[in-house]
Amino acid sequence: MAKLVGVDKWLFFTTLVLVVTGLVMVFSASAVVDQEKYHSAYTFVFTQAIWAATGVLALFVLMHIDISHYNTPRFIYPALCVTTVLLVLVYLMPGSHHTHRWIRFGNFFTFQPSEIAKPVLVFFLAWFLHTRLGAMDKWMRTLLPAALIPFVFIVLIVAQPDLGTAMVLAGVTAMILVLAGMEWKILLGAFCAALPPLAVLLLVPWRFARLLAFLNPNCDARDAANAASYHVCQSLIAVGTGGLTGRGYMEGMQKLFYLPEASTDFIFANIAEELGFIGAMFIALLFVVLGWRGLRTAFRSTDPFARLVAFGITTTILLQAFFNISVVLSLVPTKGIPLPLISHGGTSLFCTLASIGILLNISRQAE
Repeated sequence: MAKLVGVDKWLFFTTLVLVVTGLVMVFSASAVVDQEKYHSAYTFVFTQAIWAATGVLALFVLMHIDISHYNTPRFIYPALCVTTVLLVLVYLMPGSHHTHRWIRFGNFFTFQPSEIAKPVLVFFLAWFLHTRLGAMDKWMRTLLPAALIPFVFIVLIVAQPDLGTAMVLAGVTAMILVLAGMEWKILLGAFCAALPPLAVLLLVPWRFARLLAFLNPNCDARDAANAASYHVCQSLIAVGTGGLTGRGYMEGMQKLFYLPEASTDFIFANIAEELGFIGAMFIALLFVVLGWRGLRTAFRSTDPFARLVAFGITTTILLQAFFNISVVLSLVPTKGIPLPLISHGGTSLFCTLASIGILLNISRQAE
């Protein structure tokens, strides 16, 4: 019989440290660019601080709402419908950077529905699978219905286009299914079946240019293929010049109109340049601690639904962090995935903090 205990303090304070570090580094990475574009060095960090405060408030509220409230069709079906409508609605919005990923309300408020899709997908899979743990070999009863919603979300997000987020959703779906008891040979078969459409997606000219740039990076940006590698080259220069202890806070050079997206997708490169190997490893260690406590919460839970939710939330955060840091270090081709709790981006920050609030609530259940 589970009993209520205090929330996981390691998880709680690790989250707060990551949020505060993110605000500090967003200001460092964006101040000069903000001054140039908006005539104020505090534009990005101010909006990020508002989202952080709202997200922390959501964390505290959700930390005290019992997980059983989400384990009902009255929550799951509306959440799926609203998320699907939002993922479709983005195509009616004006595009930005040749993509349709944001819903905008003038210049004052924007949000990204694909960030909402991550926790909603976790809740759906946990709700659908927790009563079918003994039927994970049944295609018609379990596997195909479980794969339908992830497939719809992934297709809509790929079409934005946002292959990186779609891959995160696919990875989280696969890991939840395996935790629920799906055989590895089925996962291998699904992976092989996904290879042809993935190859087609990678042959899109701009993605293929990124792939070539990853395989043969060249900082000379005079042609299209080399321009695709410019991001990674500048990122590696930032990481390399940081050395052991870094140039010092606010002293980075690559953020000064050399490193694109220095406060969002490539903020880890700015951290490595200013805080060095020590600072970068500190951030990586914080994610290790967050992952450890999140997975500990999942595997200590005796409620199958709570276990799948905790596992899904934790793996979503860890996969995003892995992909973001891997892109910065040129371990995988470039894709636009924020570093959770660190990168500038209000929807990502809010949804991650809200998800961790739910994870903290689950941590209150002890054997």
